Amino acid sequence: MLYYKRLVDEQLIEWKDAANRKPLLIRGARQVGKSTAVRELGKRFKHYVEINLERQQSLKKLFTEDVDVKKTCANLSAVLSIPIIPGETLLFIDEIQSCQPAIRALRYFREDYPELHVIAAGSLLEFALEELPSFAVGRIRSLYMYPFSFDEFLLAQGLDLQVEAKNRATADSPIIEPLHTQMKEQMRAFMLTGGMPAAVTEWVERGDYAEVRRVHNDIIDTYRDDFSKYKKRVSPELLRTVLNSVVHQCGSKFVYTQVSREVHSASIKEALSLLALAGLITPVTHTSGNGLPLGAEANTNYQKYLFLDIGLMLTMLGTPAADILLSTETDFVNKGSLAEVFAGLEMMKYSDCFVKPAMYYWQHMSKNGNAEVDYLTAKEGRVLPVEVKAITQGSMQSLYLFMHTHRLTEAVRTSLENFSQFVRTDPQEDHAVRHIEIVPLYALRTLNNT
Repeated sequence: MLYYKRLVDEQLIEWKDAANRKPLLIRGARQVGKSTAVRELGKRFKHYVEINLERQQSLKKLFTEDVDVKKTCANLSAVLSIPIIPGETLLFIDEIQSCQPAIRALRYFREDYPELHVIAAGSLLEFALEELPSFAVGRIRSLYMYPFSFDEFLLAQGLDLQVEAKNRATADSPIIEPLHTQMKEQMRAFMLTGGMPAAVTEWVERGDYAEVRRVHNDIIDTYRDDFSKYKKRVSPELLRTVLNSVVHQCGSKFVYTQVSREVHSASIKEALSLLALAGLITPVTHTSGNGLPLGAEANTNYQKYLFLDIGLMLTMLGTPAADILLSTETDFVNKGSLAEVFAGLEMMKYSDCFVKPAMYYWQHMSKNGNAEVDYLTAKEGRVLPVEVKAITQGSMQSLYLFMHTHRLTEAVRTSLENFSQFVRTDPQEDHAVRHIEIVPLYALRTLNNT
């Protein structure tokens, strides 16, 4: 099967070659490509050992409470008839969440067998880790994986040169207009396809949106089937209801009463927590944004939620393909807060994969105020506001208000416009200069450029 390059591939190779290496734990929702990426890395080793503790139940017996990882590896080698040799073998323990002794054993690979390359992964892994709050702190490195980013979607189609060109572009050197047009059309295809590997493969190989949507429905059914494995204090039916509500409320402050007026808010909050643990949703939390870290002034009473994948989201909403493919640019970018969701997911995917993502936004908290900045992030030691807009500039009064009250000189507006920039003088603050950089939605990876 053809392997499509992922951004984490470079990080995995660096981990392989590092002298002071820790066991690696790959975390992320089901079916985002964790196992496939590890198998691709395994091709760089002389020997590759993969075990699945959910399917190969008998192998769980090799992970005992009295941990001896060298003995465990010797027994695995004998059972599987594959050499496990430090420096030559990659050991991959998949679905590790189904065996807590195996999870606990990871720390001892660092202490007793550091020369062996060991990677673990699993679906619903966060539930198992939650029960081990002091789990191997400092002895294991986590890597967070997501569905395909827009860049990965382009690379899967062989558009490597286009990716390089757009990621070199700046306000002083925008991309050429034909490429700008091509990227906007590719964005439409990406929104309908999304980044789930199975859906991307279907689109690249067949280009059939109807088949892509069938793949989406299969994945959604798998996630819903998993609900019975979640903690017993929340019913699968409530989880389905809350997830559907998240999808419909994406891009807006989450309102509990829109889920149900009959279900207590504490139960809805618990359902949201479990969906976040499963990697299906990510909270975007209000913060005052007065400085770094942004989480220091976070207010969890005001949260939005991003759903895992924009393609899955559009399928769950029942959005016809024609609404995306045939709409005008302004309607397209404003349709159902798609641009805001797209931007948030892209920013997550291009962030440091070794750090658990934390997303923030700002809202003016006065009684009559409705000013809001879509995202706040950190860049070069400062707060950077990111406003998602339609193709026209609009008033951007919320962004200017935030910059004025927080004495900021730099901000980003992202839209379907080409790279550019403009300067605004603030008449309320001794004519202070506000520099606004325009970054196309399809090029949000450049926010990570220094």
